[in-house]
Amino acid sequence: MITRDTQRVCDLIQSRMQPGARTLVGISGPPASGKSTLADAVVNAFNQQQTSAVPPATLVPMDGYHLDNHVLETRGLLARKGAPETFDAVGFCAAIKTLASAKHECFFPKFDRQMDLAIANAIAVHPETPVIVVEGNYLLLDKEPWASLNNLFSATIFVSPTLETLQARLQERWIRHGFDPDSALRRAMRNDIPNAQLVLRNSQQADLVLNQNGAELGTSIPFADR
Repeated sequence: MITRDTQRVCDLIQSRMQPGARTLVGISGPPASGKSTLADAVVNAFNQQQTSAVPPATLVPMDGYHLDNHVLETRGLLARKGAPETFDAVGFCAAIKTLASAKHECFFPKFDRQMDLAIANAIAVHPETPVIVVEGNYLLLDKEPWASLNNLFSATIFVSPTLETLQARLQERWIRHGFDPDSALRRAMRNDIPNAQLVLRNSQQADLVLNQNGAELGTSIPFADR
């Protein structure tokens, strides 16, 4: 399925590319939807064709803009980490907007899950790289400042498994972090699932919606019907 979805996304991106112009692509979806895996696969597919020092595609994840744990703790938001208010949303959106016409090398932070913190300037974007894939939960959220990105992307993709699938994946994720099944489920239901519901209910329509069940939903299908 990931191979098929990757090809669909690559085909969409190639259909939107313009000679001499940079193509910004947004891949969004709720937590545990598989959007990060898809974004990695898409960038790798483009870069397999690399014939020079300039990578054809670079991935810029939203996760690098997590607020630091100390900041979240002082604001009483540590338990809500991953919710929209726990990101530097204004800084992220401003940085992404510079990519559309940047003529110089740009640097972006990368989130290290093992250390649970963002590493500054860990991602370099070459000024001549034609495709930039931006990945994150809230890229298509219909609230500011996220909504200000709406006209920036040449192509948008939304990865949308069922809520039941997301719940099972999120529970398994916390089990892998050392929680017993009951505690893992409570943790997922307390923060991750509300974030997922927010994304599913309040994201703008994408050019391509993938439900990870082998079906593709067209742009005529509203988000409320999924």
